[in-house]
Amino acid sequence: MTCYGQQQRWGHRLRLRFSDGSDGVYDLSTYIAQGGEMVEPLKSPDYFARVFVEIGAPTWPKGFDLDPINPYVELRKAGAAKQVAAPVG
Repeated sequence: MTCYGQQQRWGHRLRLRFSDGSDGVYDLSTYIAQGGEMVEPLKSPDYFARVFVEIGAPTWPKGFDLDPINPYVELRKAGAAKQVAAPVG
């Protein structure tokens, strides 16, 4: 599963579009609140907003990325991923 599109939403939420054509808003607030050296910069709204997709994963400067399978599975389990497009590839 890869992520091929993202858009920052409010707070620490990202709207993610996945390669199967599903789309959902993933909240990283709890993950970021747990802290840690790699996620510490994400607490800054300006830094969080610098997200981009690289090799199918939401990525921030300095090499931190988010494995897209975790948000995909969580959004599916919660019923929060909606089919909005045809699968890619």
